[in-house]
Amino acid sequence: MKDENIRKLREMRLPAFANAYLAQHEQPDKFAGMTFDERMAVMIDKEYDSRTSNRIKRLLQKSGLPSTQASVGDIAYLPDRKLDRDLIRRLGTCDFIARKRNVLVLGATGSGKAFLASAIAADACRDGWSALYVRLPDFFVEYAHAAALHKEFELLRKYQKASLLVLDEFLLIPADDAQQHILLELLERRYGRASTVFCSQFSPDGWHDQLGGSAIADSILDRIIPNAYTITIHGDVSMRQRLSETD
Repeated sequence: MKDENIRKLREMRLPAFANAYLAQHEQPDKFAGMTFDERMAVMIDKEYDSRTSNRIKRLLQKSGLPSTQASVGDIAYLPDRKLDRDLIRRLGTCDFIARKRNVLVLGATGSGKAFLASAIAADACRDGWSALYVRLPDFFVEYAHAAALHKEFELLRKYQKASLLVLDEFLLIPADDAQQHILLELLERRYGRASTVFCSQFSPDGWHDQLGGSAIADSILDRIIPNAYTITIHGDVSMRQRLSETD
């Protein structure tokens, strides 16, 4: 009966449960003092923990984050960076994702914007949320390739579905008319349905000019700013330089 039960459990894709069941057969003394419910709970917990761990691994692998090992707990709160510790800790709870709010991460080149955004997104994956990372210039290139294959709507659905989207290098260079329409379509699909982290060297005041200062620019900003938290990273020394000095 034991072998048949193991076979059925594996066939039902319950490998951790099967291994825990086998362990109880092979080490009966270890579990002798436990009730039936307690022994069952051990097997259920093994399967549950395994599935949770595997889901987190899949979410992190699919996220495309530049640092899947990052965590909010790793943020360096150096005095000159003037980071809002309480806000970052609050973002680490992922409550903003449940509330469909955005996050603006602003700072100069090398200030650590991508790492901070990665830390928030990686923690979101560990909490069970789906996340995707993409540089905005790469997104536009990816869209152009998809459009050439008449698959642009599939691409938009991919980025629409993510619970958290990180758009890095946001408006680092001005967006042309076509790109503005594409960006508006993406943000319209996510507006009120999912959260987006925007990493940029420019403040939102500068985004309007990068978007041509048109009515489309107003529409894009209206889908980003009103419900967004803002993290500004100060400091004249880049994180790359700080890290190289500690090596």
